[in-house]
Amino acid sequence: MLGPRMLASVRQGLRKSLSRNTRGKKVNITGIYPPVTTPFTANAEVDYGKLEENLHKLGTFPFRGFVVQGSTGEFPFLTSGERLEVVSRVRQVVPKDKLLLAGSGCESTQATVEMTVSMAQAGADAAMVVTPFYYRGRMNSAALIHHYSKVADLSPIPVVLYSVPANTGLDLPVDAVVTLAQHPNIVGMKDSGGDVTRIALIVHKTRHQDFGVLAGSAGFLLASYALGAVGGVCGLANVLGAQVCQLERLCLTGQWEEARKLQLRLIEPNTAVTRRFGIPGLKKAMDWFGYYGGPCRAPLQGLSPAEEEALRLDFSSNGWI
Repeated sequence: MLGPRMLASVRQGLRKSLSRNTRGKKVNITGIYPPVTTPFTANAEVDYGKLEENLHKLGTFPFRGFVVQGSTGEFPFLTSGERLEVVSRVRQVVPKDKLLLAGSGCESTQATVEMTVSMAQAGADAAMVVTPFYYRGRMNSAALIHHYSKVADLSPIPVVLYSVPANTGLDLPVDAVVTLAQHPNIVGMKDSGGDVTRIALIVHKTRHQDFGVLAGSAGFLLASYALGAVGGVCGLANVLGAQVCQLERLCLTGQWEEARKLQLRLIEPNTAVTRRFGIPGLKKAMDWFGYYGGPCRAPLQGLSPAEEEALRLDFSSNGWI
């Protein structure tokens, strides 16, 4: 049960958001989004200056918007205050016509509601809510439907479901997604699992709802578009933004042979900065491509010389460096 302080926070967020007219599935999430990294100084403090510099450079590409405090943003390693400050700083830099999707997921429903309301107050246009997973053995469809429904009921901004089994060990069940797609304040889903048959099934079963599926990686972006996805949240877009946007354009204009050729050249570098080397690999590649990657926050460690060489080979062998 929500306490008095929680209820007061929720009501305040609702009052502020109603004037922005964002409730009721009015946010169209179609398009490409880079999941923004969180830059750190050598002393492991958030470097807001470098964050702003990266955003200005990324802003030159035709992205639909930006995802902030997703897995790529190292959100589990940030305090609640840092998470909100990052969203606030991004909102100050990013033009209003660019959507800002903010990761607000926490382990408990109450904490997620509170964080979602706070993200809205910080300037987010929609909340991206990762599946709670610590007690994954009890996170069945019923539990997850209850969790997301309560968050969406009380959220002053639209909600995007977020399934990332590589990090959580938990796939948001298809039957739960289909049920939640009917909620008036749930606008879509980011699916990072990479199972295109599952993505196709979700697209098919939610086709009569105002609900869009975003591919969670550039490695299966073409397949996802071919099956009816509306866009993607792609870590690789932090380094190859022009190419990921070009792949989107080729798919949307039906130039499938050119899209196939480009997709094939993106698979190895995408795997390198996601599943293979993760955020340390992505940040190292960002350094190479003129952005600020910098260090990760402990316990994440940088790449070894051998790993860095393997990362470089994945880019160079496909003609990107």
